[in-house]
Formats: sequence, C-alpha cells, structure tokens
Amino acid sequence: MVVCITGASGLVGSELTARLKQAGHEVLAVSRSRDKAGVVHWDPARGELDADTLRGVDAVVHLAGENIASGRWTEARKARIRSSRVQGARLIAETIARMSEPPATLISASAIGYYGDRGNEVCTESSPPGEGFLADVCREWEAACDPAEKAGVRVCKLRIGVVLDRKGGALAKMLTPFRFGLGGIVGSGRQYWSWITLEDLTGMFQFLLDNPQLSGVFNAVAPEPVTNKEFTRTLGRVLRVPTLFPLPPFLARMALGEMADALLLASTRVVPERMQQAGFNYRHPVLEEALRSILS
Repeated sequence: MVVCITGASGLVGSELTARLKQAGHEVLAVSRSRDKAGVVHWDPARGELDADTLRGVDAVVHLAGENIASGRWTEARKARIRSSRVQGARLIAETIARMSEPPATLISASAIGYYGDRGNEVCTESSPPGEGFLADVCREWEAACDPAEKAGVRVCKLRIGVVLDRKGGALAKMLTPFRFGLGGIVGSGRQYWSWITLEDLTGMFQFLLDNPQLSGVFNAVAPEPVTNKEFTRTLGRVLRVPTLFPLPPFLARMALGEMADALLLASTRVVPERMQQAGFNYRHPVLEEALRSILS
C-alpha cells in the first residue's frame, strides 16, 4: 500500500513509518515543507492540501497535533491543542471527500480523554463522552472526520491511552526521578491509568490497515488498565528502586495547573473491547511484562 501519515516525525509516527516500510509499504509524510521528495505539503491553518498529491494513496493516517503535555495550559496553548487536531482532521476529511478516487481508508488518532474523569467506571467504545477540555477536543476531533465517512471512505478512530516507550512520552519523563528514588504515587493513587506500549499501538494501526472490514471507534489501550498506585509500584519493582515520594494533588496543580487534573489526577478506566473482538494479538498485555520489555 501507499500510506500517507501526518505527524510522521513524532514518537508514534516515526515508529509506525518504520514498521510499515519494513512490511513493504510505501510511506509519504505530510509536512508543511514544500518540494521535498516523498513529502505531501499541507498547512491546516491556511486550509492548504492539494488533492492531487493524494492521488494513488491507499490510506491516510492522521497523527499530527500539538503536544498536550509540553507546558501549562494557557488559553493560547489550549487553542493550539484544539485547532491542531480539529483543523487537520477536517482538512484531510474534506479534501478526501471531494476526490473522485479518494484513498480507501482514513485512520485518525483520538484519545481516551474523550471519556473524561470516570472514577472506577469501565469505559468501552460505546460509553458516552465525558466532560472537560480534553473530552470536548476529542469529540470535535472525531467529528471532523465525518465528511470522509459520508463520502464512503472507511474511517477508523483510535482513542489512544498513555503510550509507554523509553524514547518519549510519559514513561520517558518518569524514568529519571524514579531511578533517583524520587518516584511515588500521584494524588490518591486510586485513579486509573489506561496504557499501551508503542509497539502494540503501531501494531493496531497496521492491523486496521490490513483489515478493511473494520471501521469506527477503537480504544487503543492494553486489556488491563491499572491504578496509579499499581503503576508506580510496578515501575519501582522493575527498576528496583523505592517509590516513597508521593505527589499530593495540590503540588501537582501548583506545578501544572489545569493539566494536572486532566492528565495525572483524572481516572479513566478504559478497555479495548472492539479491538479484542476483532482478534488483535497484543505483544504486551500485562504492565510488568511490558515495562520489563521496554526497559531491558
């Protein structure tokens, strides 16, 4: 296949690009750069994406978006987080919808932030959306893909959990303090973190590309979500370090503001019901085994 990827230089995009190329597919990166071989130009803010550059493309994977954890959520940053996802998805979907011979598949990233703070409630793909900034962004992000679906394109939306890999993301940021014995539970520790390894996440994208009968929403998480307390103890055990320094909620909020409640203190207990029903084979379904594999 010929697969076009937005956000191809990011943590997920670069790993997915390598994986697809290894499987024999051709990958085109979508970038604001012009006149580069193997690159499709776009500018979501200006509404620029030439449909001619997508001719002959079999699938588009949309991963691009402002990093939600790169700094405190000012109103300006929140606007960029929203627009970078929604404008990009809408531009792709509307461009595809106008084509006489569009790509057969659009796979768009979303996030489990869609469900909001749900305590101990188990969330499947059929659970209603939650409340708050991230839930609102995810609803708009997913809805932005609708023009492609209405035009007959197969659309898949992956609600991605906490991605674990040593090269980036949440785990990479946690490793240094934990290795110095400064790790500990966040808040009460009872909030659920729904996680997935980078290897399994990119495997899900490839699985959806390889199975054209699948469409709709899929939770991109491991089968066994864990509480923050369980995650902390497991990471400490794998690293062979104590985990004695808790981060109280008020300190988390002082350091991170609104982002602390959404990313660290909220409880989102998500299970991958549809992905399991489809027969996806996890390489890392259990947290301790996953961490040992990542950090070995």
